[in-house]
Amino acid sequence: MAEQDDILEIRKSVRHLCDQYGEDYWLQLDRERGYPTEFVRELTSSGFLTVLIPEEYGGAGLGVYEAAAVMEEVCRSGAHAGACHAQMYVMGSVLRHGNEVQKKTYLPAIAAGELRLQSFGVTEPSTGTDTTNLKTFARRDGDEYVINGQKVWISRIEHSDLMILLARTTPREQVSKKTRGLSAFIIDVSAAIGNGLEIRPIESMINHHSCELFFDDLHIPADNLLGEEDEGFRVILDGMNAERILIAAECVGDGRYFIDKASAYARERIVFGRPIGQNQGVQFPIARCYTEVEAASLMVEKAARMFDAGEPCGAEANMAKMLASEASWRAGDVCMQTHGGFAFAKEYHIERKFRETRLYQIAPISTNLILSYLGEHVLDLPRSF
Repeated sequence: MAEQDDILEIRKSVRHLCDQYGEDYWLQLDRERGYPTEFVRELTSSGFLTVLIPEEYGGAGLGVYEAAAVMEEVCRSGAHAGACHAQMYVMGSVLRHGNEVQKKTYLPAIAAGELRLQSFGVTEPSTGTDTTNLKTFARRDGDEYVINGQKVWISRIEHSDLMILLARTTPREQVSKKTRGLSAFIIDVSAAIGNGLEIRPIESMINHHSCELFFDDLHIPADNLLGEEDEGFRVILDGMNAERILIAAECVGDGRYFIDKASAYARERIVFGRPIGQNQGVQFPIARCYTEVEAASLMVEKAARMFDAGEPCGAEANMAKMLASEASWRAGDVCMQTHGGFAFAKEYHIERKFRETRLYQIAPISTNLILSYLGEHVLDLPRSF
C-alpha cells in the first residue's frame, strides 16, 4: 500500500536533515561517548522531534504513525535515535494525563526547543521490568512530595531538563491491586541535582547515556503529580505503548540500513571474478532479512494507527517491537557476515549499528516478557509468573 504524500514528504525531509551530519559524525560521538547536541537541536527546530505536540502548544499535532516515520528514517540514515527518541514517547504521558497548567507550562517550551523531556524514570536495580514491585517511594508532606529510592538504566538524564518519574505513593501491601499505589511525577532535573538527586553515569556497550539515580529526600511540589495519585501505572502505560511502537519503527530503520549496506556491498565486492551477491549463499540471507523487515514494518504501521485512533493496542505494540527487533538483529548479523572482516572496521560503521540494535532484544522489554504477555492476555493461557 502506497504511503500518503505527507508521510513521503516527512521521510524525505528527515533524510535530508540526517544527510547533513553523516555517519562519521556518529562514529566520532560513539568514540568519545558524546551527545549529539547539534543534531537534536536541529531535529527539534525542524519540528520532527515535537510532531506529537498539538498545534495549540506549538507542535505539529500529528500522531505516532508520523512520529514512527521520523524515527525510522533517522535510524535508516545511520544515526542513533536513542539519543533523542524519549521525547517522542514520554510526550504521550503528558498529553493524555497532564492537566492544563502542566501542558501550558511545559509543552510550548518543549516545542520551541527551550526544554528537553528526554528521560523516563521507571527501571530499578531489584525490579527491572517487574514494575509493580518498584521500591522508590514518594511520601506526601503538605504541598510537597518527598522522594527516596534508586533507579537504574535511566538514559539521557544528563541531557534532559525534565524527567517523568514513577514511584510508589501507597505501599503495595496496602492496595487491592498491585498496579495501584504508583504515581507519576514531572521532575525538574536541574533543580533536583544536588538537592536530593545524585546521578552516576553507567559505562556500557553502546553510547546510550545511561545513568543510575539516587533519591535522598528529594522535595518536589505536589503540583508536579502527573495524573491522579496512585494511578500512575495507567499514566506510564500510554508512554510504554508509544515507546514500543517507536522503537519498533527504529528497528525497521536499522533493518533497512543493514539491508541497504549488505546489498550495496554484495553488488560491488568482487571475489573469484564475480560479485559476491551473485552467490545464493550471500543473496538469499539478505533477501530473507528483507522479507522479515517488511513484514515487521506492517505490524508497526498497524500498531501506530491503532494507538492514534485511541484503540487498545498493547498486544500490537508488543508484537511490533518483538518482530522488528528480531528482524533488525538478524539483518545486522547478515550484514556483518556479508562484509566479512571489513564489518569489524569502525570506518564501515556496521559494528556500531550492530551494537545499537542489539539493545532492543532486551529493552524496553525483553522478548520473553512479550511472549508471556501474549500468552496470558491474548491467548488466555495461565499466567506464567
